[in-house]
Amino acid sequence: MTLAFIGIGNVGFALANNLEQKGYSIIIANDNPDSQSVQKALVQNFNFGVLPLQEAIDTAEVIFLATPFHVNEVLLKGLDFRGKPLVDCTNPVGAGISHGLESKISGSEKIQEWAPTANVVKAYTIYGFENFSNPEYLNAKEQPSMLFAGNTTEAKQKVASIIEASGFYAKDVGALDQALHLEHMTLLWVKMVRRDGHHPNFMWAYLEK
Repeated sequence: MTLAFIGIGNVGFALANNLEQKGYSIIIANDNPDSQSVQKALVQNFNFGVLPLQEAIDTAEVIFLATPFHVNEVLLKGLDFRGKPLVDCTNPVGAGISHGLESKISGSEKIQEWAPTANVVKAYTIYGFENFSNPEYLNAKEQPSMLFAGNTTEAKQKVASIIEASGFYAKDVGALDQALHLEHMTLLWVKMVRRDGHHPNFMWAYLEK
């Protein structure tokens, strides 16, 4: 399966590198192949391809969005996703590590508004990038969970298979409006680690009985 990554910084590279090692073909979607972020990624993994944004979207089966949230409205304008899954890995973070949209709506719902031809699925946001490159915890009794949300069953099924391949237990938490609560989970993790000094090497597990 071919995956395209819009954004190849800390989060995008960690995920792309993980999935490339699992057998996925990775395309960096960028209209400027000479950009610093693209070149840095290619130095670290020369198996990545690079295509202009729309061409990468047309080529890939699933697209990942791993950009700073504030650039997305302009970035997504005019792109045609043709109903493909768009995995929203972004978070609207405001001043003081607050919710950048004042918790009135999720960032993912805004992404869906700005990319109406995509089927947006929220995933890969409840932890920092440190846990995306290799989520295996050798001493853990339970597999770490990746919670995801979206409005389209087919899109979520495709994303769930990728989540499982990347090393997580994939847990569907419902429709895209649930992304707001996933974004709050991200803020919890970020405040613990980036603000309060907790180490980043921890994740959540889903338990049933």
